[in-house]
Amino acid sequence: VVCLGSVAELAERTGVQVTDLHREFVDALTFPAPSGKGLMRRVPYVFDCWFESGSMPYAQLHYPFAHADDFDRYFPADFIAEGLDQTRGWFYTLMVVASALFDQPAFRHVVVNGLVLAEDGKKMSKRLKNYPEPEEIMAEHGADALRLYLINSPLVRAEELRFSEQGVRDTVRRLLLPWWNAYKFFVTYALVDDWRPAHTPAGDSPNILDRWILSRQQTLIRRMSAEMEAYRLYNVVPALLDFLNELTNWYVRLNRRRFWQEGQDADKRFAYRALYDVLRGFAKLMAPFTPFLAEAIYRNLSTLQEGEAAESVHLGAFPAYDERLVDEKLEDAVTRMQRVILLGRSLRNERKVKVRMPLPVLTILHRQHWILDELKPLEAYIREELNVKEICYSTAEDTKVVLSAKPNPQLLGPRFGKAFGAVSKQIASLTVEQMLTLEAGEPLTLAGEVFRPEEIYIVRQARDGAPDVRSDRFISIEFPCVLDEQLIAEGLAREVVHCIQQMRKDAGYQVEDRIDVTYEAAPRLAAAIDYHRTYIQQETLARSLRRAQPLGDRVDTIDLDGDAVTLGVRRAAA
Repeated sequence: VVCLGSVAELAERTGVQVTDLHREFVDALTFPAPSGKGLMRRVPYVFDCWFESGSMPYAQLHYPFAHADDFDRYFPADFIAEGLDQTRGWFYTLMVVASALFDQPAFRHVVVNGLVLAEDGKKMSKRLKNYPEPEEIMAEHGADALRLYLINSPLVRAEELRFSEQGVRDTVRRLLLPWWNAYKFFVTYALVDDWRPAHTPAGDSPNILDRWILSRQQTLIRRMSAEMEAYRLYNVVPALLDFLNELTNWYVRLNRRRFWQEGQDADKRFAYRALYDVLRGFAKLMAPFTPFLAEAIYRNLSTLQEGEAAESVHLGAFPAYDERLVDEKLEDAVTRMQRVILLGRSLRNERKVKVRMPLPVLTILHRQHWILDELKPLEAYIREELNVKEICYSTAEDTKVVLSAKPNPQLLGPRFGKAFGAVSKQIASLTVEQMLTLEAGEPLTLAGEVFRPEEIYIVRQARDGAPDVRSDRFISIEFPCVLDEQLIAEGLAREVVHCIQQMRKDAGYQVEDRIDVTYEAAPRLAAAIDYHRTYIQQETLARSLRRAQPLGDRVDTIDLDGDAVTLGVRRAAA
């Protein structure tokens, strides 16, 4: 048996120039046997076609006839990507051939995607027609939505996915629409004010939430870079979703008044600059995942930058981590603020008291005074979001809340195995001082074992007899939902503002349009409107607010806690 090493050797031995190595071209070729007896013919067997796939790293470079001197530049590959079924196909033959030739693998990393099944769990089949056409999905929801749905699915963990069009629709609702709405919010007000990035230096804002969102974006960049370099793609899109929630439901929501206010003072310019930088940076981060929407937003924002060409987002570098913008203490403080607000909203929902109805006092409880101190600069946001008149701070948490400790089973289960039960009992018996040590970010030693803060959960629970106290693992609040007539009147005025704002939107007014409002209302509601007249006019850009027959571009009747009010809105004459 002779194993020929190249096409050139085959031509030399047979005297025939061969351009195609398929059977029909080589079966007739012969050459004298080295022994001098008989002719050498091709063996009748067909080599496994996977050998050809497994030889791809060498065949594509024509190695060893080319690139012999710099082959290590190309081999082994940084990564390969294919479906789970290739574990016994391409992945296997790449490994076998490379091991036989070089005693090493052909690749450093493997990205394996799972299999896409129909929604009923069966294999997708043209005969069964048990899947929607991709072209129809993209025509209705966009290519970005389909792409992002698949990237943020069990497929990237090499698991199966039952394809659902509802999942694509949810991707639009949860990520693409909020992102677009945040961009649209910025552009709407920036164009009204004729704001340009050149008007405000980057990164100089004294506003605490500007510094927070810029820090959060840098933390996102650091996390994304680490996860992608480690090929943990399944952690990337959830991190992007978390940041988008912070951007839209926290930063934009808490800063709306800065954009709404008339004129363009320094604080408003800082708000524009921060949101512009974050949106532009976020488009760069999203470019690998949603290339079309990222390109549209990036190019549109680039038109605001004087003297800068609107080059493609895909031609620029991935954002580099800038440690100078990071403030981890501020990030922790805002996270606690968010927890306070969520606890307050939850208690309001339980008591069926709308957020537009003001409440007298909220007390934030924590044994560590420094945690309370970090929340104080954020007090104005808590007051506004929970619509509360006064916020108090108390370290006497122990009078209202009981602390307990529980193990983190995901971390300690694998670490201790069969001893996990005994360790859990030790952790359950921690003293308050030991739990506070963990809360301060310090490790704790028990029976010779060192435990990190993330390995032990600290649980807070309201004591019996404290019905207005709510807690999560990190903070506690006391929030009595007690109303008097004055607070009810203020709440009704807020409801009227909400109704007028919705009427402005329904009537198609521009954000800067002044309006005239007329109304008829029940006596209690009319008194609330009259008492809070200035507030209502300021919030709705109403030039006038008169109790008269409701007339205008839009007239609506609304029931507010049993009292009816009829409102008419008209665009004010210039």
